[in-house]
Amino acid sequence: MTSLTLPPLSLAARRMRVLGVVRRDFAALRRSPIRMFEILFWPTIELVLWGFVTLFLQAQRVPFVVSFLLGAVLLWQVLQKASNEISIAFLEDIWSRNLLNVQVSPLSSVEYLVGLVLFSLGKVAFAVAVMAGLALALYGFGVTSLGVGLVPFMGVLLVLGWSLGLVGIAAVLRFGENAQVIAWSLVFVVQPLAGIFYPVSVLPAPLQAVSWFLPASHVFEGMRTVLEGGAVPWDRLAWAAALNVGYLAATLALFAWALTYARRHGKLSRFGD
Repeated sequence: MTSLTLPPLSLAARRMRVLGVVRRDFAALRRSPIRMFEILFWPTIELVLWGFVTLFLQAQRVPFVVSFLLGAVLLWQVLQKASNEISIAFLEDIWSRNLLNVQVSPLSSVEYLVGLVLFSLGKVAFAVAVMAGLALALYGFGVTSLGVGLVPFMGVLLVLGWSLGLVGIAAVLRFGENAQVIAWSLVFVVQPLAGIFYPVSVLPAPLQAVSWFLPASHVFEGMRTVLEGGAVPWDRLAWAAALNVGYLAATLALFAWALTYARRHGKLSRFGD
């Protein structure tokens, strides 16, 4: 796999390489019922669990609870799965001892990453579509209640999730397979600070300051504003998008550095043992 600089190929040739990564991962997915089951199992369990909680709180006459919590669950799954799916796709190359094969192929690092991102996007879209259908069928909550804000909300969370996934991949490249726990758990470090199931205002003041530098915080605060009948907070989303651009650039640089380090110190060969 070449460096982050794309080779002088035609756009069509690059597209075919990226789609090759997507087709490879899709072929592995459709031949594994366990993987298909995993895509839907945990999101469905989480939706049903929080759905029962919302029904209980609704019976206690807690206002807006159904839309707030179910909307939070759906958007949280976008962030979590965007992060985990790109990390898992990379880790599967390590677990199958296929990373060296990818490294010696003409595939560039950019093409490889774009392929992983596109495949993870398909899995996220499929899981969220199923969850949205269940939320509507079981609890009468439709994601369309978020209005035009739904698209930028999800877009911000997708990019943040991919950035977190890249950090996990970089950690594995730098520290080896023992660091794969970072790829699994990094997104959960964001969860308590992002105000997913509660307003950011309930956090201690120092943590509130930190949370405003998380794009996800602006998304979930904006979601609650919309569900309360307010307008989409475009100023918050603009700030979140700017943060995303900075974080994505930083994580791409981190990935490039970790890959270069792994090559120079012969760490990549250990993934093929």
